[in-house]
Amino acid sequence: MRKLTAGLFIAADGVVESPEQWHFPYFDEDMGAAVGAQLAAADTVLLGRVTYEGFAEAWPGREDAGGEDAEMAKALGDARKVVVSRSEPALSWRNSEQLKGDLVEGVTALKQEDGGPIGMSGSVSVVRALLAAGLIDELHLLVHPIAVGRGARLFDEGVDPIRLKLLSSTAFASGVLHTVYGPADA
Repeated sequence: MRKLTAGLFIAADGVVESPEQWHFPYFDEDMGAAVGAQLAAADTVLLGRVTYEGFAEAWPGREDAGGEDAEMAKALGDARKVVVSRSEPALSWRNSEQLKGDLVEGVTALKQEDGGPIGMSGSVSVVRALLAAGLIDELHLLVHPIAVGRGARLFDEGVDPIRLKLLSSTAFASGVLHTVYGPADA
C-alpha cells in the first residue's frame, strides 16, 4: 500500500488558516528542505481545490522563470496531481485529474494503486477528513512560533480524538519545529 504524507504550516495556537499572512518571516533553508523532501518523495500529489488553484497559479510560472525554485516547480508539474472537489474545477496544470466519488473510498483506492508515496500540502479540510478515516501515514506539522489568535485550526472543537504517535521532531534556527506524527496504533 502506498504511503500518504500530509504537510501543513501551523501556528503555535493551532491556526492553519491563511499561512501566507504569518508564515513567511519564518521560512528559511531548513523549512524549504523539509517541505521539499516531503513533496519530492511523492509521485502523486493530493490537493483540495483551493490549494490546487493556488499551486496552479504559482508553480508553472516559477518553473518557466527558471529561478531558484524551478526544480521544485518542475517536480510538482511532473507529478500526478489528484484534486479533491465537489465541483468541476478547471484543471489547467499538466498531469491533473479530479478524484471522483467519495473522498475516503477514492483515497483508499489511490493508496492501493501501484506507485510511490502520495504527498499533500495544505488542503486542511481534506487532511481533517483523511486523518479521521485513518488514511494519513505521516502528518508533517511545521509549528511556527507565533500565536495568530484567530482563524481555522487544524482540529475543530467537538471532533472525536485522533491518537497520534511522534515519529520525529526537529527544531530549526527560525524557531519553527518540524514534527512528524503517525497513527498511534501503527
